[in-house]
Amino acid sequence: MTSTGDHLETEQKYDAVADFVLPKLGTLPELGGRRPAEPRRIYLSATYYDTEDLDLLKHKVTLRRRVGGDDEGWHLKLPVRKDTRQEVHAPLEEGASGSVPARLAARVEDITVAGRLRPVAILDTERTVVTLPGPPPDALVEVADDLVTATRLGEPEDGPMTWREIEVEALSQDSGAAVLLETVGQALREAGARPSASGSKLARALQS
Repeated sequence: MTSTGDHLETEQKYDAVADFVLPKLGTLPELGGRRPAEPRRIYLSATYYDTEDLDLLKHKVTLRRRVGGDDEGWHLKLPVRKDTRQEVHAPLEEGASGSVPARLAARVEDITVAGRLRPVAILDTERTVVTLPGPPPDALVEVADDLVTATRLGEPEDGPMTWREIEVEALSQDSGAAVLLETVGQALREAGARPSASGSKLARALQS
């Protein structure tokens, strides 16, 4: 989701069938009549890194280099609590020849030990984003409708996987964002979406 620096990320993920219709979120009473932003279409391509034994994934950590969107660059996500992760960023140009930036590798060296970090999957995402506003000028929640194509590297017999999922992220840490996060989740569930069975897109790609 959109970000400009290291921060805590609180989001919920939902699985949706291909013909799922996103509910009319602009009618939620929590918006107080404020209009959602116009939807934006974004194309993202992310290369995920892990050890041969997938040590990061086993510890619910993800490390990627993503191109596209407002926050393209390197993203390291570390678990904090349910639905919340610490996200650490580095610019695209860090890391010679696509290697992992040293300062990000250092954050997970207690997990990877002697395992070499290498690309394990490429995920391409066609994302439609809608921002739901709180009291001006703060935006509270962002809803991303994702069509994902995942390719596992080193598995030549496997073809690309595709699926659709909805991500709902709180853009602020106040109580209003938390309430709206849950309200949007309820609306998605009532429309037929289901809480994701995987903790991350990478987990779904590698564990399927």
